[in-house]
Amino acid sequence: MEKTKITIEATINTPVEKTWKLWTGTEHIVKWNSASPEWHSPSAKHDLKVGGTFVYRMEAKDGSFGFDFGGTFDVVDPNKQLAYTMGDGRKADTRFKNDNGKTHITTTFEAEGMNPVEMQKAGWQAILNNFKNYAETH
Repeated sequence: MEKTKITIEATINTPVEKTWKLWTGTEHIVKWNSASPEWHSPSAKHDLKVGGTFVYRMEAKDGSFGFDFGGTFDVVDPNKQLAYTMGDGRKADTRFKNDNGKTHITTTFEAEGMNPVEMQKAGWQAILNNFKNYAETH
């Protein structure tokens, strides 16, 4: 069965090289990787290469719930593309495009079957918006 694909995007007011560094640096991921102020990523570990793995811990700040978001990198093309397969087999592909000194980020990912597509899109977009705010102030 074909999986539903969802696309989110944003233009970040930083050059692509800086955007890539903030997107992929584990010391930065823990500061922006959440969909709402009630959540955070207390840890982020990865081996940033094709075939390398990643695990980003996502937790409610009140300690009531948490999970590991992880997978394996399929494409690592600095300043251009980062694609991976999540632990459940779904794929995600993020593209970085230089746009006159800004960076346009587009992520397409396969939806999971448990939550409504609109909810998944809103959650991933909220994380991307959080990244935009972080990148433009650091």
